[in-house]
Amino acid sequence: MYHYTDFDRDFLAERNAQFRAQVERRLDGSLTEDEFKPLRLMNGIYLQLHAYMLRVAIPYGTLASGQMRTLAVLAEKWDKGYGHFTTRQNIQYNWPRLVDIPDMLDTLGEVGMHAIQTSGNTIRNVTADHFAGAAKDEIADPRPVAELLRQWSTDHPEFQFLPRKFKIAVTGSPNDRAVTRSHDIGLVMKEQDGEIGFEVIIGGGLGRTPMIGKTVRDFVPKADLLPYCEAIVSVYNRLGRRDNKYKARLKITVHENGIEEMRQRIEDRFAQLKPLFSGVDQVMLAGIEAQFALPAFTSNAPAPILDPVLQSFVDTNVTAHKRDDHAIVTISLKKHGETPGDATADQMRLMADLADAHAYGELRISHEQNVILPHVRRDALPVLFAALRSAGLGTANIGLASDIIACPGMDYCALATARSIPVAQEIAKRIDALRIEHEVGALKIKISGCINACGHHHVGHIGILGLDRAGVENYQITLGGDATETAAIGERAGPGFAYDQVVPAIERLILAYLDLRAGDEETFIDAFRRLGPAPFKAALYPQENQDAA
Repeated sequence: MYHYTDFDRDFLAERNAQFRAQVERRLDGSLTEDEFKPLRLMNGIYLQLHAYMLRVAIPYGTLASGQMRTLAVLAEKWDKGYGHFTTRQNIQYNWPRLVDIPDMLDTLGEVGMHAIQTSGNTIRNVTADHFAGAAKDEIADPRPVAELLRQWSTDHPEFQFLPRKFKIAVTGSPNDRAVTRSHDIGLVMKEQDGEIGFEVIIGGGLGRTPMIGKTVRDFVPKADLLPYCEAIVSVYNRLGRRDNKYKARLKITVHENGIEEMRQRIEDRFAQLKPLFSGVDQVMLAGIEAQFALPAFTSNAPAPILDPVLQSFVDTNVTAHKRDDHAIVTISLKKHGETPGDATADQMRLMADLADAHAYGELRISHEQNVILPHVRRDALPVLFAALRSAGLGTANIGLASDIIACPGMDYCALATARSIPVAQEIAKRIDALRIEHEVGALKIKISGCINACGHHHVGHIGILGLDRAGVENYQITLGGDATETAAIGERAGPGFAYDQVVPAIERLILAYLDLRAGDEETFIDAFRRLGPAPFKAALYPQENQDAA
């Protein structure tokens, strides 16, 4: 993984010192909150319902064990003992005092971490496939490219005040685990005539106007990727609307101008920019790639798994590694009834210790709000699982119905119009009580507490959107969304449900699927695509069927 240079450390120290002075001016009244707002947003600080919130970047989801321990220190020393991992592979602290945030940033800087550009109208934290560098199906590790993009975009003088926030995701696999088609720029690695490059997708996004991104170029060689991305952002910076923030994202710019017009403008700008790069970016990339070498793998022959509880965990939470004697282990932060994405300081330290003992000191954060040990020796799985289970981290539900993505909702967020966390908790508990989760199989439920869609509900097989209707929480359900390489926006099923009706509605939907599917191997999304929405709507709204009869 990438290690900070002297330049990186000096840059971060200077940036943190600058912000410390800005905080002091806010605290002594020299700056009003309105004057302070753009300064804090540049450093990842929001003012939420109850307190300031610090959002820390975890670039492309990669953490060293020492960095995870530092996140535990922040949670314990300056927050309430836990942190919340988000759908952008960040971690949020919801209760810090403003006076303490400069100390938090300095502590992060000591281990090569920061909160720069995790907010504001700029290029946000670059995300990536959480299995990158370990996945059996990937062409190559995409994280060096993600790191190059991070360095290029950090404090880029032209792109600090874009029309709106801008998000980039990258994957090295044809199986999309990075939701690339829901980003302003999605990069999918390809190999063409022996050369590595990327399909470039633009104009994806969720929120109040969800759109699936469009391919602007089928193949951009890796050597041309950075100037091509700069061309995209440069064109957007000129064309993007600034008269209406709801129409300011790149997806609207693409929609209003058309993909052909955008493609021509990007290619023209790329032709201007390419000579200016003169290969310097590739020298930098080569140095970055050298830091992403695989660990010195060691292993012993694993014993057969005889424990059925361990086998259940392996079946759901363990994924094939590029080496047969290793595995990728996903640690669920979705124990039934718990808050999705939350981890206590003790749990963070345990995961760091387990990474050191069994996974070469490396961890990942997924956009699905779980933690991954990317390189685990298969012979270590029994002892690893025992340690996870004892800490409440051994839930065997990855990819199942209780592995729910949920934003913080109205429990924390100033923008939220409804609760998300309690809905996720109650759905998970009900599914567990019915004892049908493993029978149901793969099912993506995603919940957002407002139209901004931080919970990715638009691309959930079952999406839930909480809204305010005349002061009352109302929950819309969408069906058939997909976040993968076959991306799709879910269809709204019909009228919304009151808070106390959501869990029964989801239960009816899941039980109906079990009756409707064509054999045990047909997943929910496959059944929906085969049958269409009608039978699922009938399960959601049984009273309407009775009235029609």
